[in-house]
Amino acid sequence: MDANLHDAVAGRRAAMAVLAQAETDEIAAALATLGPPPAHAEVRPAETGLVMVRGRVGGDGAPFNFGETTVTRCAVQLASGEIGFGYVLGRDRDKARLAALADALWQSAEYQTAVEQKIVTPLRVRQQERLARSRAETAATKVDFFTLVRGDN
Repeated sequence: MDANLHDAVAGRRAAMAVLAQAETDEIAAALATLGPPPAHAEVRPAETGLVMVRGRVGGDGAPFNFGETTVTRCAVQLASGEIGFGYVLGRDRDKARLAALADALWQSAEYQTAVEQKIVTPLRVRQQERLARSRAETAATKVDFFTLVRGDN
């Protein structure tokens, strides 16, 4: 794979991971900072369905079907031709639509830098802050158990 293509795929994957973990109102507010959205159409309207979740014992064991979960997906195409996809856990159609629009904008040479700076980076920072706060709260409840060795009497 070409290095530039690999970097583009990795960047898009990272942006989509941030969007998938963001709240709907956070994505909407971040998209609003770009101004009015460019002309776009839904190629695949938001729809909800089930997907099978697979797991592995210990991370490297034999795969097994863990169960099903709901996923909502949407595809949006900009007038310039870029197609964005949004897949989110749950039934939030607005979030899937907004994520698809952000993905399409991320692929556009005209909007990519703005999407990274005004949408993806601020959302990533908020998510990292929430994670750090959660880890600190969890660490505060940690109990270290130890055994005192008594001397032989």
